[in-house]
Amino acid sequence: MANSKKILLVEGETDKSFFEEICKKLDLNTTVQVAPPRDLGGTHNNKEGVLNHLEILLPQLEDGQLKNIAVIVDADYIKHGSGHQKTVERVSNILEPFGFTLQNITSNQKGLLFKHSDGLENFGLWVMPNNNHEGMLEDWIVDCIKNTENSLFQQATTAVQQLSPPKFKSHLQTKAEVATWLAWQKTPGHGLKSVMNESLLDENSPPYIGLSDWLKSIF
Repeated sequence: MANSKKILLVEGETDKSFFEEICKKLDLNTTVQVAPPRDLGGTHNNKEGVLNHLEILLPQLEDGQLKNIAVIVDADYIKHGSGHQKTVERVSNILEPFGFTLQNITSNQKGLLFKHSDGLENFGLWVMPNNNHEGMLEDWIVDCIKNTENSLFQQATTAVQQLSPPKFKSHLQTKAEVATWLAWQKTPGHGLKSVMNESLLDENSPPYIGLSDWLKSIF
């Protein structure tokens, strides 16, 4: 879908495969291109790469090359110089010269919308996990896990917590817990997209509905 006019910009290849599966569930896969920066000519597949590449993509809305852009990035952590508030502020500062203004900051758990002063389509922003707290995509996944998976996930959590000492940094613990839980599924090694392929998430949970409704509202 290299010529799609609707872009969902994500941090990397793992995110790409995960959100492609969600878009399939929502019947958006035939119109929306899920892409990290390098797929679109950017230099780095990470949060900074996403933010840096926005200034390349935004003029394409004005000249009609693109119709919609939405961005999903991790909030990360205040102690590392980021967090959800700083992320929203950074995106707002990038968008403002292009005529976009943040609309619904009071209901941000359902995703963020930026309206354009001259009538272009809304720009969407989702800061993982919930546009409010520190964290990352894996934290959102934990909030959506099916009840039938809770016991296995708790075992994975316990196993990770019992590592002495762990090799990973403390802020990556949830990522390690989700990876361990997925390693114990029927088809280990398929990455985050397996939570969709193996139906491990509760699609009626508020976080899942919130993200789904936001994606549909943008695209």
